[in-house]
Amino acid sequence: MPAGCVFWIRGAHGEYLTHAVDHANCSVGSLTHGFRSLPEVAGNDDVQALLASGWVDEAGVTALPVVPKGTDTVAYAPLATASFAPQVVLVRLNARGMMTVKNAVPDLAVEGKPQCHIVAMAKNHQRVAASVGCALSRARTGMSVDEATCVFPAATLHTLIADLEHHAALDSSMARYAGDDARRFSAGQR
Repeated sequence: MPAGCVFWIRGAHGEYLTHAVDHANCSVGSLTHGFRSLPEVAGNDDVQALLASGWVDEAGVTALPVVPKGTDTVAYAPLATASFAPQVVLVRLNARGMMTVKNAVPDLAVEGKPQCHIVAMAKNHQRVAASVGCALSRARTGMSVDEATCVFPAATLHTLIADLEHHAALDSSMARYAGDDARRFSAGQR
């Protein structure tokens, strides 16, 4: 695979197990997922290309959150059919979905590039993390320009789902009100 984030997309369609070597084409993803250390990837062509282009600087790479080394595998599956207990849950969102998550999680961390480090943020700190995506991930996965990724710690999922449902209902109620109000103004009523 070109990068670990491609497994995120494939995991929405079926269950499978990956090994560290399966993620090796993307040094940054191998770093953030805890498969390889910074000294192990620093000299790789892809890291050097990122640094040489100015897309990211050395301080940015050094500061990336990473999953502590401890496993050489990652399992992926749709949440509803997973045969294992997940540690994190990845969700693709549009802007309205991101609005609902932000309302339910006021301290939501919204990150940029690289996208893969939000997995480490959610897993290590048990907090919801989102990314607007990155050019690398979008090119490798075919991620739509209208999508963002959010990672939920599985341990918080029950409470988080209740909060999301509550805020989604509030948002829908306010959208209906605003839609009625807009129709009143477009009809020339004041």
